[in-house]
Amino acid sequence: MDQPDQTTHFGFRDVPLGEKQTLVNDVFHSVASRYDLMNDLMSGGLHRVWKDIMINTLNPPKSDAPFALLDVAGGTGDISFRAAKKAGAGFHATVCDINGDMLEVGRQRALKQYLDDRVSFVEGNAETLAFPDRSFDAYTIAFGIRNVPQIDLALAEAYRVLKHGGRFLCLEFSTVEVPGLDKLYDLFSFNVIPQLGRAVTGDAESYRYLVESIRQFPRPNAFAEMISAAGFSRVSWQTLSGGIVALHSGWRL
Repeated sequence: MDQPDQTTHFGFRDVPLGEKQTLVNDVFHSVASRYDLMNDLMSGGLHRVWKDIMINTLNPPKSDAPFALLDVAGGTGDISFRAAKKAGAGFHATVCDINGDMLEVGRQRALKQYLDDRVSFVEGNAETLAFPDRSFDAYTIAFGIRNVPQIDLALAEAYRVLKHGGRFLCLEFSTVEVPGLDKLYDLFSFNVIPQLGRAVTGDAESYRYLVESIRQFPRPNAFAEMISAAGFSRVSWQTLSGGIVALHSGWRL
Protein backbone atom coordinates (compact mmCIF):
# COMPACT_ATOMS: atom_id res chain seq x y z
CA MET A 1 0.00 0.00 0.00
CA ASP A 2 1.40 3.39 -0.97
CA GLN A 3 2.27 5.77 1.86
CA PRO A 4 0.68 9.23 1.64
CA ASP A 5 3.01 12.06 0.70
CA GLN A 6 4.34 14.04 3.64
CA THR A 7 3.05 17.58 3.89
CA THR A 8 4.32 20.72 5.60
CA HIS A 9 3.22 24.31 6.04
CA PHE A 10 3.84 27.04 3.50
CA GLY A 11 2.35 29.93 5.39
CA PHE A 12 -1.19 28.82 6.20
CA ARG A 13 -1.31 26.32 3.34
CA ASP A 14 -0.43 22.64 3.55
CA VAL A 15 1.88 21.67 0.69
CA PRO A 16 3.81 18.50 -0.19
CA LEU A 17 7.11 18.46 1.69
CA GLY A 18 9.10 18.31 -1.53
CA GLU A 19 7.50 21.48 -2.88
CA LYS A 20 8.13 23.85 0.03
CA GLN A 21 11.76 24.63 -0.81
CA THR A 22 10.87 25.64 -4.37
CA LEU A 23 8.07 27.89 -3.10
CA VAL A 24 10.38 29.50 -0.53
CA ASN A 25 13.04 30.01 -3.19
CA ASP A 26 10.51 31.83 -5.37
CA VAL A 27 9.69 34.17 -2.47
CA PHE A 28 13.32 35.15 -1.94
CA HIS A 29 14.10 35.46 -5.65
CA SER A 30 11.27 37.98 -5.73
CA VAL A 31 12.34 40.07 -2.72
CA ALA A 32 16.16 39.80 -2.76
CA SER A 33 17.01 43.25 -4.09
CA ARG A 34 14.84 45.07 -1.54
CA TYR A 35 15.14 42.59 1.32
CA ASP A 36 17.08 44.79 3.75
CA LEU A 37 14.98 47.87 2.99
CA MET A 38 11.83 45.88 3.70
CA ASN A 39 13.32 44.63 6.97
CA ASP A 40 13.73 48.25 8.04
CA LEU A 41 10.19 49.15 7.05
CA MET A 42 8.58 46.05 8.59
CA SER A 43 10.38 46.31 11.92
CA GLY A 44 10.75 50.08 12.22
CA GLY A 45 14.50 49.49 12.24
CA LEU A 46 14.28 47.15 15.24
CA HIS A 47 15.83 44.27 13.29
CA ARG A 48 19.15 46.12 13.59
CA VAL A 49 18.86 46.14 17.39
CA TRP A 50 17.94 42.45 17.46
CA LYS A 51 20.88 41.54 15.24
CA ASP A 52 23.27 43.60 17.38
CA ILE A 53 22.06 41.68 20.44
CA MET A 54 22.75 38.44 18.59
CA ILE A 55 26.31 39.54 17.73
CA ASN A 56 26.96 40.77 21.27
CA THR A 57 25.82 37.36 22.52
CA LEU A 58 28.09 35.63 20.00
CA ASN A 59 30.97 37.86 21.17
CA PRO A 60 33.52 36.82 18.51
CA PRO A 61 37.11 37.11 19.76
CA LYS A 62 38.84 40.41 19.11
CA SER A 63 42.25 38.76 18.95
CA ASP A 64 44.14 37.21 16.03
CA ALA A 65 42.98 33.76 17.12
CA PRO A 66 41.22 31.89 14.30
CA PHE A 67 37.44 31.93 14.58
CA ALA A 68 35.20 30.44 11.90
CA LEU A 69 31.53 31.45 11.72
CA LEU A 70 28.94 29.71 9.57
CA ASP A 71 25.99 32.01 8.90
CA VAL A 72 23.17 29.97 7.37
CA ALA A 73 20.31 31.53 5.40
CA GLY A 74 22.26 34.77 5.68
CA GLY A 75 22.37 35.60 1.97
CA THR A 76 22.63 39.39 2.16
CA GLY A 77 25.49 39.10 4.68
CA ASP A 78 24.01 41.29 7.40
CA ILE A 79 24.90 39.05 10.36
CA SER A 80 28.35 38.18 9.03
CA PHE A 81 29.26 41.80 8.34
CA ARG A 82 28.24 42.83 11.85
CA ALA A 83 30.30 40.00 13.34
CA ALA A 84 33.33 40.79 11.16
CA LYS A 85 33.31 44.44 12.25
CA LYS A 86 33.25 43.40 15.91
CA ALA A 87 35.85 40.62 15.63
CA GLY A 88 39.62 40.47 15.46
CA ALA A 89 41.88 39.61 12.54
CA GLY A 90 41.45 35.84 12.95
CA PHE A 91 37.74 35.97 12.12
CA HIS A 92 36.23 34.58 8.94
CA ALA A 93 32.56 34.07 8.11
CA THR A 94 31.03 31.75 5.56
CA VAL A 95 27.55 32.74 4.45
CA CYS A 96 25.55 29.73 3.26
CA ASP A 97 22.22 30.33 1.54
CA ILE A 98 20.13 28.29 -0.86
CA ASN A 99 19.14 31.35 -2.86
CA GLY A 100 21.59 32.64 -5.44
CA ASP A 101 19.92 36.04 -5.78
CA MET A 102 20.28 36.71 -2.07
CA LEU A 103 23.93 35.63 -2.18
CA GLU A 104 24.65 37.97 -5.06
CA VAL A 105 23.26 40.88 -3.03
CA GLY A 106 25.56 39.82 -0.19
CA ARG A 107 28.64 39.60 -2.42
CA GLN A 108 28.07 43.10 -3.75
CA ARG A 109 27.59 44.44 -0.23
CA ALA A 110 30.81 42.73 0.92
CA LEU A 111 32.76 44.45 -1.87
CA LYS A 112 31.32 47.85 -1.00
CA GLN A 113 32.21 47.40 2.68
CA TYR A 114 35.70 45.99 1.93
CA LEU A 115 34.81 42.78 3.75
CA ASP A 116 35.13 40.37 0.83
CA ASP A 117 38.37 38.97 2.31
CA ARG A 118 36.66 38.17 5.63
CA VAL A 119 33.27 36.98 4.44
CA SER A 120 32.73 34.35 1.75
CA PHE A 121 29.49 33.19 0.14
CA VAL A 122 28.47 29.62 -0.65
CA GLU A 123 25.24 28.32 -2.15
CA GLY A 124 23.94 25.43 -0.09
CA ASN A 125 21.03 23.78 1.70
CA ALA A 126 20.70 24.03 5.50
CA GLU A 127 19.43 20.45 5.59
CA THR A 128 22.52 19.02 3.81
CA LEU A 129 25.51 21.26 4.47
CA ALA A 130 28.57 20.59 2.30
CA PHE A 131 31.08 21.21 5.10
CA PRO A 132 33.20 18.74 7.09
CA ASP A 133 32.29 17.66 10.61
CA ARG A 134 33.45 19.97 13.42
CA SER A 135 34.68 22.75 11.12
CA PHE A 136 33.11 25.90 12.65
CA ASP A 137 33.37 27.71 15.98
CA ALA A 138 29.87 29.15 15.73
CA TYR A 139 26.69 28.76 13.69
CA THR A 140 24.18 31.58 13.29
CA ILE A 141 20.84 31.71 11.54
CA ALA A 142 18.69 34.85 11.65
CA PHE A 143 15.08 34.83 10.46
CA GLY A 144 15.76 31.81 8.29
CA ILE A 145 15.02 28.61 10.15
CA ARG A 146 11.25 28.92 9.83
CA ASN A 147 11.69 28.72 6.03
CA VAL A 148 13.53 25.37 6.21
CA PRO A 149 11.19 22.50 5.24
CA GLN A 150 12.68 20.02 7.76
CA ILE A 151 13.93 21.99 10.74
CA ASP A 152 15.14 18.90 12.60
CA LEU A 153 17.54 18.10 9.74
CA ALA A 154 18.92 21.66 9.77
CA LEU A 155 19.51 21.47 13.54
CA ALA A 156 21.26 18.12 13.17
CA GLU A 157 23.52 19.62 10.49
CA ALA A 158 24.27 22.61 12.72
CA TYR A 159 25.38 20.24 15.46
CA ARG A 160 27.49 18.18 13.03
CA VAL A 161 29.51 21.08 11.61
CA LEU A 162 30.23 22.75 14.96
CA LYS A 163 33.44 22.08 16.83
CA HIS A 164 33.32 20.85 20.41
CA GLY A 165 32.64 23.98 22.42
CA GLY A 166 30.97 25.61 19.41
CA ARG A 167 27.85 27.72 19.79
CA PHE A 168 24.53 27.70 17.96
CA LEU A 169 22.55 30.96 17.86
CA CYS A 170 19.19 31.38 16.18
CA LEU A 171 17.26 34.64 15.94
CA GLU A 172 13.67 34.10 14.87
CA PHE A 173 10.25 35.66 15.11
CA SER A 174 8.28 34.34 18.05
CA THR A 175 5.00 34.72 19.93
CA VAL A 176 4.00 38.15 21.26
CA GLU A 177 3.54 37.97 25.03
CA VAL A 178 2.14 41.41 25.86
CA PRO A 179 -1.67 41.71 26.02
CA GLY A 180 -2.86 44.27 23.51
CA LEU A 181 0.43 44.27 21.60
CA ASP A 182 -0.51 40.91 20.09
CA LYS A 183 -3.64 42.39 18.44
CA LEU A 184 -1.75 45.44 17.15
CA TYR A 185 1.02 43.16 15.86
CA ASP A 186 -1.49 40.98 13.99
CA LEU A 187 -3.18 44.05 12.52
CA PHE A 188 0.15 45.43 11.29
CA SER A 189 1.40 42.06 10.06
CA PHE A 190 -1.60 40.98 8.02
CA ASN A 191 -2.78 44.37 6.75
CA VAL A 192 0.26 46.66 6.49
CA ILE A 193 3.20 44.39 5.67
CA PRO A 194 1.74 42.85 2.47
CA GLN A 195 0.85 46.34 1.24
CA LEU A 196 4.39 47.54 2.01
CA GLY A 197 5.65 44.56 0.03
CA ARG A 198 3.47 45.52 -2.92
CA ALA A 199 4.61 49.15 -2.79
CA VAL A 200 8.34 48.48 -2.39
CA THR A 201 8.91 45.21 -4.26
CA GLY A 202 5.75 44.83 -6.36
CA ASP A 203 5.02 41.59 -4.49
CA ALA A 204 2.41 41.40 -1.74
CA GLU A 205 2.03 37.61 -1.78
CA SER A 206 5.63 36.89 -0.76
CA TYR A 207 5.25 39.10 2.28
CA ARG A 208 1.90 37.53 3.12
CA TYR A 209 3.71 34.17 3.18
CA LEU A 210 6.47 35.57 5.43
CA VAL A 211 3.87 36.85 7.91
CA GLU A 212 1.98 33.56 7.88
CA SER A 213 5.19 31.55 8.33
CA ILE A 214 5.87 33.40 11.60
CA ARG A 215 2.53 32.23 13.00
CA GLN A 216 3.33 28.62 12.11
CA PHE A 217 6.72 28.57 13.84
CA PRO A 218 6.94 26.68 17.17
CA ARG A 219 6.75 28.59 20.44
CA PRO A 220 10.12 29.19 22.14
CA ASN A 221 9.87 26.28 24.58
CA ALA A 222 8.92 23.85 21.80
CA PHE A 223 11.75 25.06 19.57
CA ALA A 224 14.18 24.78 22.50
CA GLU A 225 13.16 21.14 22.85
CA MET A 226 13.99 20.60 19.18
CA ILE A 227 17.44 22.17 19.71
CA SER A 228 18.06 19.86 22.68
CA ALA A 229 16.88 16.85 20.67
CA ALA A 230 19.55 17.66 18.06
CA GLY A 231 22.20 17.13 20.75
CA PHE A 232 22.87 20.65 21.99
CA SER A 233 23.57 21.40 25.66
CA ARG A 234 22.82 24.43 27.85
CA VAL A 235 19.90 25.34 25.58
CA SER A 236 18.28 28.65 26.44
CA TRP A 237 16.35 31.52 24.90
CA GLN A 238 15.50 35.13 25.56
CA THR A 239 12.54 37.00 24.14
CA LEU A 240 12.98 40.51 22.76
CA SER A 241 10.53 43.36 22.14
CA GLY A 242 7.66 41.78 24.02
CA GLY A 243 8.13 38.40 22.36
CA ILE A 244 8.13 39.58 18.74
CA VAL A 245 11.44 37.73 18.38
CA ALA A 246 13.43 35.22 20.40
CA LEU A 247 17.16 34.54 20.50
CA HIS A 248 17.89 30.84 20.99
CA SER A 249 21.26 29.48 22.13
CA GLY A 250 22.82 26.04 22.41
CA TRP A 251 26.32 24.60 22.76
CA ARG A 252 27.98 21.56 21.30
CA LEU A 253 29.72 20.18 24.41
